[in-house]
Amino acid sequence: MIRRRAPWALLAVLVLAQICYPLTTGTTRARLTVATVLLGYLLAVGHALLRRGPRTAGALVAVATGGGFAIEALGVATGFPFGSYDYSGELGPKLAGVPLIIPLAWTWMAWPAWLAAVRLTSSGPGRIALAAVGLAAWDLFLDPQMVAEGYWVWRDADPALPGLPGIPVSNYLGWLLFAVLLMSALRPLAGPSVAVTDSRDDPMFALYLWTYFSSVLAHAVFLDLPASAAWGAAGMAVAAVPLAVTLVRARRHGDDRRAPRRPARPGVDATA
Repeated sequence: MIRRRAPWALLAVLVLAQICYPLTTGTTRARLTVATVLLGYLLAVGHALLRRGPRTAGALVAVATGGGFAIEALGVATGFPFGSYDYSGELGPKLAGVPLIIPLAWTWMAWPAWLAAVRLTSSGPGRIALAAVGLAAWDLFLDPQMVAEGYWVWRDADPALPGLPGIPVSNYLGWLLFAVLLMSALRPLAGPSVAVTDSRDDPMFALYLWTYFSSVLAHAVFLDLPASAAWGAAGMAVAAVPLAVTLVRARRHGDDRRAPRRPARPGVDATA
């Protein structure tokens, strides 16, 4: 019972923290940002550990946290693949110029993005593509919000997306490139248990959908960032809208909500 309720409890605390974000300013807001990322990280990795075991949790940490730090350190040092940028000191301790919470944020959203893709398609390449877009599109919300707060700044922000000055297009392309690499590595490292979903993954589906709908609302109404609200709404909708529709239909029809998969061949594990 505790294993089942723990992810929901962490999700509730995370939602409360994010609701408080628009109500804060300055140092308090920066600290709340760090706390929110830590909560999201614990939620994602904790769910992977409780529902899939140490192998999956370890793979998630290796490719998302470790890989996220490596690509951020490369970006800060060389400008590749995101463009040239610098972090402020407001997000806590740094290593190699990268605040330590940044790769935790990659991990926080990588896991629900992967599970959403598994829930929506049985195609291996399709899952990688959909999960990568589902993760990278989140940055259409994240980067404008964090740049507006001064948590990082771009040295050369041209060309930028219409309505999103101060952030180069290369940033979003870099996110997409890394997201493809991350998702491509996650499945073979994590093992066959990540190739199916069921009702135990509902907290991660709720996390992904909450992130989508709450980000649209917050940017459009509370943060005065209407352009990022529109871009993010369009980008994350690729995964979020089909996921919401699929879950609603499954609930109506009483399905077990497992991801579609090919029939098993004789002698082959159906969950592989």
